[in-house]
Amino acid sequence: MQYGWNTNWDHEWSNEDRGLHKPGRIIADFGQKYKIYTDEGEIWGEMSGKMKHALQSGSTNPAVGDWVALQLLEGEGRGIIHGILNRKTSISRQKAGTGSAQEQLIATNVDILFLVTSLNDDYNPRRMERYLIMAWNSGVNPVILLSKADLCDDADIKAAEMEMIAPGVPVHVVSALENMGKEAVIGYLQEGVTVALTGSSGCGKSTIVNWLSESAGQRTQGIREDDSRGRHTTTHRELFLLPQGGLMVDTPGMRELQLYDDDGGGWEQVFADIEAIGEGCRFADCQHKNEAGCAVRAAVESGEVDGKRLQNYLKTQRELMFQMRKEARAERKINRKDRSTKEPVRRKSSFWNNRIHDEG
Repeated sequence: MQYGWNTNWDHEWSNEDRGLHKPGRIIADFGQKYKIYTDEGEIWGEMSGKMKHALQSGSTNPAVGDWVALQLLEGEGRGIIHGILNRKTSISRQKAGTGSAQEQLIATNVDILFLVTSLNDDYNPRRMERYLIMAWNSGVNPVILLSKADLCDDADIKAAEMEMIAPGVPVHVVSALENMGKEAVIGYLQEGVTVALTGSSGCGKSTIVNWLSESAGQRTQGIREDDSRGRHTTTHRELFLLPQGGLMVDTPGMRELQLYDDDGGGWEQVFADIEAIGEGCRFADCQHKNEAGCAVRAAVESGEVDGKRLQNYLKTQRELMFQMRKEARAERKINRKDRSTKEPVRRKSSFWNNRIHDEG
């Protein structure tokens, strides 16, 4: 079976009695309908009534990248999804435009996440820090792609800046128009490896998919000249099998990235330099704002730490703690409503619990 099936998935499948069900991988999500790859080819699928009912009690929808248990409907070219195999990784953000903490899955079972930003007026290191938090929390390996290098005269300087904010994370300058950096990127697309792309609208994700797959399968549009922003060319998530044997998930561009949680310690990893400097503060509970003897503020004044990076450190910290409080309120509401049927709650790390306690 193609599309990333391996001995680990074979072992996962055989752990349970699957009856007459067959495995398949979701390669496109259209809401209530899913395009699924199986040994018998691509089919359309939808959830069983039992799965839909389970969603009301906190289960998550199937997502692009999921391996699922299917009941194939003979002669109909479609199937019914009865279950989801345990996910290896899950890339998610907080669902935009909601008053409560709701997770929105972007893709699952991804090995490498390409964080794409274009080298035009949309270039933003602070946004990249947010994407890095999401990547580390998801359990995938991030790789930064600086696209549209043909539009930039100081690509090397910007690449060095990205390397400073993301120590140890590979950074590649690419241009599909000039065929720049293709060999380095193809090196990640080993057979069976699943790679996802994410970034803001117009950063060139669909162009990169076409470039690497040597096709024009993904529709692309130009950017607006006044603000270098894109027009949401990709409207749904889709997984493609590439000639190199790897798989790539293209996703719609994000106008904003609201962080969902920090179970994976992504925030602490992205801002490890500030956390390390903070150990030298006079007070153990220093918030790095106006406290006397703040080593972090001193580092900003000396130029060791970028002031904008510290602002983003504080901003994302507040956002994550606020999100945790919203989730805690929602959990308490569920507890009051029905204690007997509530699913086990996923607990946050003591790191964040201590942060909330320190701030009262």
